Parts: sequence; structure tokens; C-alpha cells
Amino acid sequence: MNHFKDLKEIKGDASFRKFYRKRSKNLTSIIVFARKEKFKNLLVYDAINKILITNKILAPITYHENYNKNFIEIEDFGDTSIFKILKKKKIKKFVYFKKVIELLNKIQVIKNRKIKNFKKKNYVIPIYNKEIIIKEANLFCNWYLNKRLLKNEKINFIKNFKKIIKDLTSKLKLRNDVFVHRDFHVSNLMLVKDRIGIIDSQDALIGNRAYDLASLIDDVRLQTSKSFKKRLYDFYLSKQKRINKKKFKNDFEILSVLRNLKIIGIFTRLAIRDGKVKYLKLIPHAWKLISLRIKKNTLFNDLDNLLSKNFKRELNAN
Repeated sequence: MNHFKDLKEIKGDASFRKFYRKRSKNLTSIIVFARKEKFKNLLVYDAINKILITNKILAPITYHENYNKNFIEIEDFGDTSIFKILKKKKIKKFVYFKKVIELLNKIQVIKNRKIKNFKKKNYVIPIYNKEIIIKEANLFCNWYLNKRLLKNEKINFIKNFKKIIKDLTSKLKLRNDVFVHRDFHVSNLMLVKDRIGIIDSQDALIGNRAYDLASLIDDVRLQTSKSFKKRLYDFYLSKQKRINKKKFKNDFEILSVLRNLKIIGIFTRLAIRDGKVKYLKLIPHAWKLISLRIKKNTLFNDLDNLLSKNFKRELNAN
């Protein structure tokens, strides 16, 4: 990594990647360095960006690659995320969210699923199947339960939790037939001149159209009111010509809950394994979002009972 010593390292994310800003006379670019998981973080990231760009979605262009030395050089979208804009006072949040939802609509009509990466090899976007969703939700058990439950309590919890999660995924109604970014929230959306660009797309799959909207509305990083969430949800639906609203609501709520259980697991792992303790402060809001969706909803009776028995304080915290 010595060849990056003269470059400015910029704030990273929750992955193994490192980012550096490279400056030349009239241009800046971003070096994405990934020794671990470099297939996903370099080759797949490039392929997904190409698919987005092909569909007139603003995503970073790859200028240069050196896969052997674990990096790619991509377009610099600057530092102005939609999250940063929304944190300012007197900002009309709904105006920006409308633009974001309009972008989501464009992403969800992408048809091509295959493209050549910079190694000239075909990359086909995989399906976001139920097995992956269940595996992700189980991260809650794998990491968050550590030292929080006694051994016998933990064994019983995991047994019941896995059964409930499997049951919930079996109740998903919509097909896996749209492009799903899988981390679609305002921190991954950048204001580039007068357009919104999208980053961090390497985990994209073909999945349920409710997932990215749940990621956006029930965002653990940005707290919004229940009424504002409903306003965003209704605006999305108003733009959908053919959608079964009952099925969509069912899937939106299930996927929101499963995503936030996954997030609690991932953020705990980041703290324990990687020393990124800053993510722990977001966990209480993830609990709040889970509570918002499962309380007074018969779909989640079993999950509510299990979580209330073992994590009553977390689930009911204001």
C-alpha cells in the first residue's frame, strides 16, 4: 500500500475497503483499495456500476484498474451525500426524498442482468433468494447474543428465532424480479452537480421491490417521524401503476424487520471484530425501527413474543 502514501485517505465505510482521493491538475479521482473480498469490492463493483451507467443512472466510472495490486481508480463524486444535506436545518426533506424515490423507480426498471467487468468476464447479478435473507437475519444471533443471554437461554432463543425467520420469509409475496441495491439509503446517495449519484453498489442482487424502499424509509442512520415515513411510502406507491398494495405492504414490513435484525448483527460484528465501535450507537434506533413494524401487527406475533421475552428493554426503549 506504499504507492498510496502521498494520497489523502478519506473516511471509509463498514467494509474492508480503504479510499484515497487522488488529485491531478484538473481532476480528482478515488482509489478504492481492497485486499480482502476484492472480487466483490473491485470486480463486482465495477460491473454493477457499468450496468447502472448503461441504464442512465449516475454511478462512478472506472478510470483504471490494477487488480493484482488490489485497487481500482474511479470517478470522484465529492463529499456531499444526501444524508449531509438532510442533516442541515431548514432543509425541505421531502423535496430530496422525492428525487431519491424517483431514482429508485428508475433503478427498479433495469432489465439487463449481465455485463462484462474490467477483466472482460461476464458478471451476472445473482438472485436475492430466501436462503440469503435468512442467513443475513441470523447475523443477529451470531453476534448480538454474545454475553447477552445465558447458554441455555441462547440455545432456546436461536432455535425459536430461526424457525420464526424461516416462517416470515415463507410469507413474502412478491417475486424476485427487480434490481436491488441492498444498501439504498441517503448516505450512499451523492449530490453531483444537480444529479443524484449512487455509490456502494457491489452487493446488488435481483430481488424483492420492497427491499430498497424499506432500506430508505427505515434507515437506521437518519431518524424520521412515523408520519414522514408514511408520506414517503405513499409517494412511492403513487408512482407505481401496477402493484398489489396488500402484498407490497406485507413484504415491506417483513423485509424492514429482517434488515434491521441483520443490521444489529453487522454493527455488533463491526465493533467486536473490527474495532469500529461507532456503529454501536446506531443499534438503539434499529431496535426502535423493529418495534415500529412489529407492534400491533399480527404478522409478527411470534417474533414480538420472543424478542419481548429476551430483549424487552431494548425493544421498548423510546
